This record gives sequence, C-alpha cells and structure tokens, in this order.
Amino acid sequence: MLIHLFDVLTNEGREMEAEVPLEMEVFQSRQGGFPIREKSPVTFLLSNVEPGKARIKGRVKLVLGGHCDRCLTDVPVELDLPFERIVVAPEAACTEDEEADDLGFMEGDQLDVEAFVYHEIICNWPAKILCKEDCRGICSRCGQNLNMRECGCDTFVPDPRMAVIQDIFNASKEV
Repeated sequence: MLIHLFDVLTNEGREMEAEVPLEMEVFQSRQGGFPIREKSPVTFLLSNVEPGKARIKGRVKLVLGGHCDRCLTDVPVELDLPFERIVVAPEAACTEDEEADDLGFMEGDQLDVEAFVYHEIICNWPAKILCKEDCRGICSRCGQNLNMRECGCDTFVPDPRMAVIQDIFNASKEV
C-alpha cells in the first residue's frame, strides 16, 4: 500500500494523520519465513519539517509466529514498533550532512507502507527468541526437549587438560 505525501512534502506546516491496514502476511528474512498471526493497522502522523522533508511518526503492533532458539517450540513473537523517521522528497536536494532516513521505502512522493514496516521489523527483531527466560533447550545427544523431562544421557565432559593422564590410566588397566 502507498501513502501519497505530496501535500505534506510541499506545504509548510502541513500535518496529516493516516491509519493503513497492513497487507503483509509473512515476514521473510534470512532466518526464514515468520507468519504474521495478529496485526494492528499502521498509524501515521505525517508532518512537514521543511520544504521537501517530512517527519513520519507512528506505531504498529504485530504478533509473529517463531521458534525458540534453544528448544525449537512454537513461540509468539510480539513486536510493538513505535517509529519516527525523516523522509525527503526525491526532487529535494539532500546534502551529505542532512539526515534522511528513507531507506528504499519512498517511491517518488509516495511512502511504501509494506517496505517501511519490513524495515522496522528488521531493526527491532530480537537477538534471541526464547519460549521462557530459563529455557533448558534440547539434549545434544538424543534431541529430547529438556524443558519437558530429563533424558538420562551422560552429560559429563572431561577436562581436556587431563586427557593425557586418562590415557595413562587406560593403558595400565589390567584386562
């Protein structure tokens, strides 16, 4: 969906409010596809900063389907994304010291809402998705989810500095 910003970009002091439904159904990234289970409309407050520049403020709330990074169970990923960006009209001359945040979501005088929200999700994606703070993960030997029950696998890891002594003991064992 596109929002026309021509009036806001060209009229000094102009403000405009908009509420746009998000059409995106799946968030696709290098980590895979995450279905969007719940979404609120994207609210915008667009205001002219100076000729050819506009400030975009707003918010969108999303719930995406994801997997716990430790135990792989399904986890809802809740994102509350407040945002504030400055965009510049393509005709406006932009010097190097000016800050313009349009990172490919402007098409002429129009704001591409899907690309804008995609960028906001990328910027606010959690570093780790966990089902709970103290998730124990899965057993590296048998694959049992350790949050459900213990698996009984031997988890002893010998100290590698003592490997030479262990070899001496094993060599001198009587058969």
